[in-house]
Amino acid sequence: MSGRWWALVAVALATFMTYLDNNVVNVALPTIQRDLALTISGLEWIVSAYILVFAGLLLAGGRLADVFGPRAAFFTGLTVFTLASVAAGLAWNQETLIGARALQGLGAALVTPATLALLPRIFPDPRERATAVGVWSAVGALALAIGPLTGGFLSENAHWGWIFLINAPIGVVAAVIGARAIRVERVTPEQVTTGQVTVTSRRGATGRLSLDLPGLATSAVSLFALTYALIEGASRGWTSGPILGAFAVAAVAAVAFLVVESRTAQPMIDLTLFRERVFSGGLLAMGLWAFGVFGIYFFTAIYLQSALGFSPIEAGAGFVPMALLMAVSATVAPRLAERFGSGPTVAAGLGLMAVAVAGLSSAGEGSHYGDLLPWFLVYGLGGGLLVPLTNVVLNAMPPARAGVASGVLNVSREVFGLLGVTILGAVLSARQSALTGPPLHTFLEAYRFTLLIAGAIVLVGVPVSLYSLRRTRTAASVPAESAVPEPVA
Repeated sequence: MSGRWWALVAVALATFMTYLDNNVVNVALPTIQRDLALTISGLEWIVSAYILVFAGLLLAGGRLADVFGPRAAFFTGLTVFTLASVAAGLAWNQETLIGARALQGLGAALVTPATLALLPRIFPDPRERATAVGVWSAVGALALAIGPLTGGFLSENAHWGWIFLINAPIGVVAAVIGARAIRVERVTPEQVTTGQVTVTSRRGATGRLSLDLPGLATSAVSLFALTYALIEGASRGWTSGPILGAFAVAAVAAVAFLVVESRTAQPMIDLTLFRERVFSGGLLAMGLWAFGVFGIYFFTAIYLQSALGFSPIEAGAGFVPMALLMAVSATVAPRLAERFGSGPTVAAGLGLMAVAVAGLSSAGEGSHYGDLLPWFLVYGLGGGLLVPLTNVVLNAMPPARAGVASGVLNVSREVFGLLGVTILGAVLSARQSALTGPPLHTFLEAYRFTLLIAGAIVLVGVPVSLYSLRRTRTAASVPAESAVPEPVA
C-alpha cells in the first residue's frame, strides 16, 4: 500500500475518534453518575461541554488549518484530543471530567477540518480523491453507530473510564502512521491549484493568508452562543432569560461577523460564495441530512429502549446494520455521482432517507426489531449517498481555503443536527402532552407523528439538491485544473 493510502488510514483513525466521542458517552452516563456522585447539571455538561467547544471552534479550526497548514493543525489537534481523552478516563470528579471533555472538543475542532483539508493535498488525482472522501465519510458513519454500542459495552463490563482511554492507543497509532505517511506542503494563495492560479485579496494584495482575528472571534462567539441555546433550551425553557440572551448574542455576533468579513482584505469566508447555488444549496442539503440523522438516532434509540425493552447495548447494536450499509453506500456514492451527476445522487439519498423515516413511523406497540430493520437499511443506503456533497466542496474550493470549507461543512452538520434533536424533541413533547392514555401509548403516538414531520423536512432536500447541484459533477469527473473559482463549502 502506497504512502498516501497509509496517510488516509491515519486521517480515518483520527476521524473515527472524534466522531466516536460525539455519542460514546451517552449510554454510560448512569454509570458515571453513580461513580462520581454527579449532579444532574454536571451530567448534562459532560455531554454538552464537548459539543459546545467542538461546534463553537470549528470555523476557527478550519482557518488555523489554512494559515498554518492542515498537517500542523492535524497533529496539534490529535495531540490535544488524545491527552484530553486520557485525562477524561482518569477523572476523579465532575469538574475534571467536564474540563477534559471541553479539551476533547478543542482537539476535535482542530482535527476535523484538517482531516478533510488534507485529502485534496494527499490525493491530487480526482478519482482517488473521490474514493478517499468516500472512505472518510464511511468511517464517520460507522463511528456514529459504534459509539453507543462501545459505550454501553464498556460501561457494563469494565470501568467507564475506558470509553475515553481507548482513544489513547488509537491516537498514538494515528500519529505514528501520520508522521511517516502525511507529506504535504502548505498551499499559499499564489499556488492554490495545480494550475498555479493566484488568489488575490479583496484589496488586490497577494501573499500569505492572515488569521483574520476579528472573524475568528465573532464566528466563535456566535457559534458558542447558538450551540449553548440549542443544548440548554429544553431544560431551561426557550423563553427563559439565559436562552433568549444566548440567541441574542448569537445573532449580534453573526451580524458582526458578516460586517467584518465584508470589509477585511482576506476574509475567512468570501460572502459572495453564498450567491452560488452550489454553495448555499449544498450546505442546506447537508444540513437536512444531519437534521434527519441526528434526530432519528436520538429518538429511535429512546423507542428501542422504552417500547421494545432493549438494553443500552442492544439499542446501540440495533443501529449497526444501518451504519454498515451507510458506510458501504458512502464508498460507492462517488461512482454513482460520476455516472449520474451529484444532484440526482444526493437527491436520491435524501429521498430514500425520507421514505425510511416514514416507514419507521408505522411502528406501533406490537412491533419488533424485524419490523424496523428494513427501514433502517433503506435509511443507511440513502444516508451514504450524500458523500458527493463533500466531493463538490473539495473540488470547487481552492486548496488554500480547504480548512475553512471543511469547517463550514461540519458546522452545518453540527448545528442542523442539534436543530434536529431540538425541534423534533419539541414536536414530540407537544404532541405527547396533547394526547391522553397510558404513557407508552402517548409516547408512541407522538413518536410516530414526529417521524412524519422529520420525513417531510428531509424530503425538502430532494428539490434543493436537484436544483442547486444540477450539471455539477464530483471530483471524480472534473479535472483538478477546473477546481479554481468560487463555489462551494
